[in-house]
Amino acid sequence: MENELSNLLQELDLVPCGALKPLSGGDIAAVYRLETRQGTVIIKHDDAERLAGEADGLRTLREASSRLIVPEVIGQRDNWLVMEALEAAPRNARSETCLGEGLRELHGTNGDRHGWPRDNACGLTPQPNAPLNDGRAFQRERRLLPLAAACRQKKRLDEALHGRIEAIAWSLEGWLPDIRASLVHGDLWSGNVLFTPQGPAVIDPAVYQHYPDVDLAMLTLFGAPGAAFFEAYWKGDAPADWPRREALFQLYPLLNHLLLFGGAYRSGVERTVARLEAHRA
Repeated sequence: MENELSNLLQELDLVPCGALKPLSGGDIAAVYRLETRQGTVIIKHDDAERLAGEADGLRTLREASSRLIVPEVIGQRDNWLVMEALEAAPRNARSETCLGEGLRELHGTNGDRHGWPRDNACGLTPQPNAPLNDGRAFQRERRLLPLAAACRQKKRLDEALHGRIEAIAWSLEGWLPDIRASLVHGDLWSGNVLFTPQGPAVIDPAVYQHYPDVDLAMLTLFGAPGAAFFEAYWKGDAPADWPRREALFQLYPLLNHLLLFGGAYRSGVERTVARLEAHRA
């Protein structure tokens, strides 16, 4: 075990009972399970800045959530993050309802500006969060335009598709209302939702304050929430403009995946751009 981690565990009064056990799914960070005399913990090894952003997000979500389970940050230093281990349980309609209720509560935590006091990361992609008063401007200046430019620079977008995305980014004031910002998880795909005996849990956040649709669109893009989730979240019918909002807030994660993983995601970007253009026709 590396000296940095050994020193951190010693400071936290955690006494290991064995070796680190690698866990699957650590595409970005190395993730381990460790048995200690004080209980089981999860340990991540990654870039120090990304881990500091994740620890900040976990603490924020834990403070804001009474219905969602958020693992406790036990300690973080340099390239190591130590957090509470969660026990898995089967997913069912009741847990979907609790997830919808919990996310609704989380999104009820509001701020006056869109963004966050610190930058963080969505996967391996740096995520700029410098606050702006207008949510449309934030979506354009901090999300769509920078990521589209990065994809263009890596030749993963051609000039025509890049121009169509820019046009969408500059059209937001024409249809998207400016609302008070909600606290969002920021990377809420299905793999970052766990179901535990105590209720639904969320992990690996990239928090900021923005439109709550950020989390809903990510869940429907990389997962399939059931009817019970949406009934609990919306407490009635979906907003009339949800299909358009869903497409808009799926464009950023699709661009991120195109940037990170290449051409397999280009068709998804093209379809989403076409969906948004159809609403303008």
